[in-house]
Amino acid sequence: MNSSSKKPSYAGKDVFIGIDVHKRTYCVAVVVEGTLVKKWQTMAVPEQLARQLQGYFPAANLYSAYEAGFSGFVLHRELESAGMKNVVVNAAGIETSVHNRVKTDKQDALKLASLLEAGRLRGIRVPSKKQEAQRLLTRTRQQLIEERTAVKNKIRMKCHQMGLIAADEQRQMSHKLVQELLEKSVLQELNLVIEAYWQVWKTLDAQLKKLEEELKHQAQSDPNEEIYRSAPGIGPLGARILSNELGDMSQFNNERQLFSYTGLTPCEQSSGDNIRRGHITRQGNSRVRWVLCEAAWRAIRTDPSLKECFERLYPRTGKKKAIVAIARKLIGHIRSALRQGREYRMMPVA
Repeated sequence: MNSSSKKPSYAGKDVFIGIDVHKRTYCVAVVVEGTLVKKWQTMAVPEQLARQLQGYFPAANLYSAYEAGFSGFVLHRELESAGMKNVVVNAAGIETSVHNRVKTDKQDALKLASLLEAGRLRGIRVPSKKQEAQRLLTRTRQQLIEERTAVKNKIRMKCHQMGLIAADEQRQMSHKLVQELLEKSVLQELNLVIEAYWQVWKTLDAQLKKLEEELKHQAQSDPNEEIYRSAPGIGPLGARILSNELGDMSQFNNERQLFSYTGLTPCEQSSGDNIRRGHITRQGNSRVRWVLCEAAWRAIRTDPSLKECFERLYPRTGKKKAIVAIARKLIGHIRSALRQGREYRMMPVA
């Protein structure tokens, strides 16, 4: 047999794998020592992909990466259990070229593999199966609220379209208002449409009530609940979201990692001795960021040190940037309380 036809060996070598994930398929690109050595498309079956990688690159050190998204972490867990080191990355954090206007699945997979080899990919935190299941409650609740809001808006638009709601109507859409609109309408077709949407609204209300009851039970067994609830501005729902998304925060080695995860780190541009910080990156967990910013507005009314900090900052930064700074301080203080196993303590005014 001709020696040139032998299959190359990658035993002991570092092999970097980029995976572009879709609902039905994975597009895979593999880079070794800066060279693309293999690319293929396969069915989106995590166990099958793990077997393929082990078969193609036996005895190699396998490193893989894919973008976070709809597919969750099943693929990550399968690759890790097969002995590979996988990272799940935030799509917004992947470097892009200004002049590269061509985007294909193969190119995306190759980019992931190349950036992974160069050490320029940063993985997001992957929750345990239990944590992922717990956060389903708060995340699904938020999705149902958004669906309910959309239904309310559709009722308003249909009524406005048929002249049933005045352009200057300021009342919030409520069950009482819907009843009034139905009593005022003489159009059978409009009434049928309103009734249909209203029934969806009532169903969403019932399902939200079930989720909220389950969240109350979840809070009773959560050891972090009291600490989160002790923080100023954090209510029952905020505590559930923060605890489900952040846990006890032991995964963060320092506050910088925590701020990065929450997306509360300001952008920075530097040139020589000049450093300019702008808006926050918004690349982190949007749910946590929303809760913290909302809580920060309430916290400055009850925590004297946070109020003093806000009043000192906003004349030169503006209220939005100042409240983001308060949100960072707030979550930093909560992390400290969790690390020490005690309730939140308000700091004295300097």
